[in-house]
This record gives sequence, structure tokens and C-alpha cells, in this order.
Amino acid sequence: MFSSDPVGAVFFDVDGTLVPGTSSSVFLAGFLGHRDDLAEAEDSYASGELDNRQVSELDAKGWAGVPEEHVSRWLDDLPLVSGITETVGWCRRNGLVPVLATLAWSPVGTYLTDRFGFHAFSGPRLETTGNRFTGRVACHFDEYDKRDVALAQARELGLTARSCGAVGDSRSDLPLFASVAVSVAFNASAGARAAATVTVDDDDLRGVVPALSRLVTGTRPGSVECPPSQAS
Repeated sequence: MFSSDPVGAVFFDVDGTLVPGTSSSVFLAGFLGHRDDLAEAEDSYASGELDNRQVSELDAKGWAGVPEEHVSRWLDDLPLVSGITETVGWCRRNGLVPVLATLAWSPVGTYLTDRFGFHAFSGPRLETTGNRFTGRVACHFDEYDKRDVALAQARELGLTARSCGAVGDSRSDLPLFASVAVSVAFNASAGARAAATVTVDDDDLRGVVPALSRLVTGTRPGSVECPPSQAS
């Protein structure tokens, strides 16, 4: 629940941001048997040698025949940064809608949304037939789709881009960073740091809260609540 009508939204990236040091796709590829090939492809995406469509199609092939119900069980062991629950709670108490904006597959978005209470998620979708993945991509989704869907979600909430923030770490965040009022490069690449309004290096997501407070300060004076102590 929000303390009142939302005053803004915050779009959180997943891979490299909520999932530190790797991606949810590479993590899942470890169960699917193509982890090394995908990690190499993701590095090529980060350097600009491949586009997201190429990486997604390579990854999707490894999912062929896998039952949908296996994925959430695997995701229970997904490595995650500390402080997600507290940061999402802080956003909600201060009138900021927490949303996932990611290039991670939709099962990952669904899992994290349900587990941590994000308002919504966006991302690419894998094709399924009879509750099994076919090895094909049902819906591609790149960094520009990520920006466009996030801004559309803001409009649906009655918000403008200038009342929104984004937290991310890499190439896929740059278009969205350029569109919102506060962009936080969290444990980020050089390119993301150069594009962001704020850089934060921390092993706890609560480190982004002071930067996100800019979206609240001046809108609802005196209303900003601090998240629980990182020592708690």
C-alpha cells in the first residue's frame, strides 16, 4: 500500500543490479546446460558486438522442452543483493511506485514481483506450448522497449517521466536513464556511470535511497522516511 497517491515511480533493473555480478539468464542457463555460451554472448552484448535479439534467441534454444514449473524452484537460489525488501518498502511508504524494468525473461519478473512486492514488471517472453518452453522467443524486448514500457507505465499511474527514477548498471539502462529525473548507476559499468545522475557502490540496495529521496523531497515536505538500518 502507498501512504497516499503516488508522487513518482522507481524502475529497478534486475540483471547486474538486483542480481549482482551475473544475470538471471546466466544463472538459469547453469541448470539448462549452456551457461558458458550465454555468458560469452552477454559479454558481447555489453560491448556492443551483439544485440539483445541475438542473445535472446541463443538463450531461448536452451529452454526447449523444459517444464514451466521448474523455473520458480530454480529461482529460489538466485543470488540477490541485500536490502530489496526494505528498499521496496521504503518506496511504497514514501509514495514511489517500485517497478521492475528489465531484459530478464518474464518468469524472472513474475518471481521477483511476487516475492518482493513490486508493482509490475516488463521484459521479454519465451514461447510455451503445453506448459513447456519451445526454445523460441515469443516476444523480444530490448533497451528501447524497456524505456518505452516504463514511461507508459508511469503515464498509466498519472506520472510524468520527471517524477520518476531508475536504478541500473549497464548498457540496457541507458535509454531509460536519459528519460527520468534521477538515474542511479548501482555497482555499474563505466558507460552507465557516465550516463547517470548519481553513482552508488554498495552491497546493499538501500544505498540508493538517499538518491531516490530527491524524488520525494520538495513534493511532500517532511514525509521522507528512512529504511531500516542496514545493521538490523
